[in-house]
Amino acid sequence: MVARRRVRETLTGYLLITPQMLGFALFVLVPLVSVVVLSFTHTDLRSGVSKPAGWENYRELLTGDSTFWHSLAVTGVFALGLVVINVGLSLGLALVLYRRPPGAGVFLTLAFLAVITSQAAWALVWRFLLQGKGGGVNEFLSVFGITGPNWLFESQPSLVAVTVVAALKTVGLKAVIFLAALRNMPSETLEAARLDGASEWRVTRHIVLPLIAPTTLVVVLITFIGSFQVFDYIQLMTHGGPAHATSVLAYYLYEQAFQLFRTGYASAIAVVLFGLTLLLVAAQWWARRRWVHSE
Repeated sequence: MVARRRVRETLTGYLLITPQMLGFALFVLVPLVSVVVLSFTHTDLRSGVSKPAGWENYRELLTGDSTFWHSLAVTGVFALGLVVINVGLSLGLALVLYRRPPGAGVFLTLAFLAVITSQAAWALVWRFLLQGKGGGVNEFLSVFGITGPNWLFESQPSLVAVTVVAALKTVGLKAVIFLAALRNMPSETLEAARLDGASEWRVTRHIVLPLIAPTTLVVVLITFIGSFQVFDYIQLMTHGGPAHATSVLAYYLYEQAFQLFRTGYASAIAVVLFGLTLLLVAAQWWARRRWVHSE
């Protein structure tokens, strides 16, 4: 009787997860396998002609394509800047809101408005604000006697501008995540530290930050992974320019696939990008086991 019940429960469990597994297979596994297979071919998207290529796409990518390495470097700089700005602002906002200052709800609502705005609308608004002449940012700087650069048409300012715009987009969402972690801390520990004479800085540095370290690590990871997938801001604000200064890997992949129609080569780039993402996930798990203590 017990064995029959266990079999019935097991079958019920498999039945319940079947839709999810089918969705995973259809929308994740099949496309992933297709991309890997395509990466070993010379495929022209226009004509549909496909020829076996072996490892040729990967050899060209890793040894003969300087633009790929440039895009990889741009992606690294973009990802690092995005994480520092986005996580720093989100954590700072959460720490301020945690103390429940007057108007805290208003500030959080304003920060969250950017989150619910579409990426396309967000990018277009900032493209208008970052215009060299007449743009809102340079007009604001001129009040203080500062002449702003042509943000989207100069190499270094363009990468800085796109990074900041992308970072500001999700500050409200990450702040909510940090705020949930802060409000889940044991208040007794904080009160005991303050009674012992610890300053707010010491409480934050030695108690608060270690307690929310697991959350911080997760936020850093999802921000890093998200930075590898950024495309909208580049396409709508700079088109990868000037001189490939903002051409991240995702945009370079798009150029190869849909402008040069080198589907096989673009698939090889996608596989490399997927591999980098897996390395980041592995690094996150290693860092969690090495440095983060949940108890």
